[in-house]
Amino acid sequence: MSTAVTTEPPPAAPPRTRPATPAQLDWLAAELPHWRAAGLLDDQTATRILAGYHPSRRFSLASLLLVLGACFVGVGIIWLVASNLDQLPPLTRFIVVSAFWLALLAGGEALAGRREHGGPIPSPVVGAVRIMAALAFGAVVMQAAQSLQVPAYEPQLLAWWGLGALVHAYAVRAAGPLVIGLLSLASWLVWQVSWDSPDALTVLLVLFSAGGVAASVAAVHATRLGTSFRGFSGAWREIGALLSLGALFVAALPFVTADDFSWSTTVVAVLVAAGLAMVASTAFATDNARLEPALALVVAVVGVLLVLWEFGSDLGADFDTGNQVGLEGWAHAAFGVVAYVAAAGWFAVLGVLRDSRRLTFLATAALVVFTTTQAFSVFAAIIQGAWLFLLLGLVFAGTGWLADRARRQLARSLADDAQGAVR
Repeated sequence: MSTAVTTEPPPAAPPRTRPATPAQLDWLAAELPHWRAAGLLDDQTATRILAGYHPSRRFSLASLLLVLGACFVGVGIIWLVASNLDQLPPLTRFIVVSAFWLALLAGGEALAGRREHGGPIPSPVVGAVRIMAALAFGAVVMQAAQSLQVPAYEPQLLAWWGLGALVHAYAVRAAGPLVIGLLSLASWLVWQVSWDSPDALTVLLVLFSAGGVAASVAAVHATRLGTSFRGFSGAWREIGALLSLGALFVAALPFVTADDFSWSTTVVAVLVAAGLAMVASTAFATDNARLEPALALVVAVVGVLLVLWEFGSDLGADFDTGNQVGLEGWAHAAFGVVAYVAAAGWFAVLGVLRDSRRLTFLATAALVVFTTTQAFSVFAAIIQGAWLFLLLGLVFAGTGWLADRARRQLARSLADDAQGAVR
């Protein structure tokens, strides 16, 4: 008599959970009882929903250490290249650096493939390795320049580095190389235009145009390129805000004038390209994303007006020599302060709308630096000593109070709109 052997089925693999911040989990736990009371789901479904998430911070200490380590390793590689590694011939140095870059490039994608089939808890190691690969590519560019007898202080090296990092970012859809590429291209742009242009207005026109192009690219990424590239809009938006606010900062200084400005083919080409990018993004973007390039254009126009206001006057010399500043000088300073506060406020509000704390922090930091600079370069002419610091503290406190009040009011309005849409 044979007995049937029964085998128990293998235990099912635990379902993969999604990461959520503690604040998000607290919100979800508070909302689930309301959904159960409204009859939208039962107790078992609510328990399964809550069990589908695990607590995770957006930027943990491990992530910070990994990113810092990746940056230090990448800078160390570039430093070794800059020191020429005299023990090795140029071709050997280039091969060694290129092999190291390729190993990091392949290793990052191998780790990414393992993560896709791995456990439920994501690891920031892949992002750190990709950042190291993007930085190592800069070492490859510099070593190739040394082998070709190109001076290390050429701005074009940053351009090639930035373009390579951008190709890497879009090929693997990674944010780390994108940030490296955008920072490299922005540094190249500032360096190159300052190197080639003898006048301030040309530099500002190029920087304003670049800020508008970045805002246009961000708007297209946010609405037209699908979910896979939607996360890239944040980096483009932040670099555009940095360029626009930086250019407006310089334009508002009293000693920046339009002296020695002359139209050139480069300036005209840059303005035309920026205009076409803004028009195209405004046409293709949807919802309120099309406002971003338009308001970047408004910031640029205001900055140019601030520079042209002093055309042919000696207002900047008055500030440099400490002479008494007239009514025109105070009007210019007041207009510059109001314009910069409005521009920084817009980018801070945009950070709230796009859920970007980095953009809000960038706008706030830019406002603090600008207010401090204006206080010591303009208002210090009549307000001195402790009174200047007292006034500056009151300005900071008042600006912070207004910014926080506007932020809370905006958040409340967005929440009310969302509830109204659900009803």
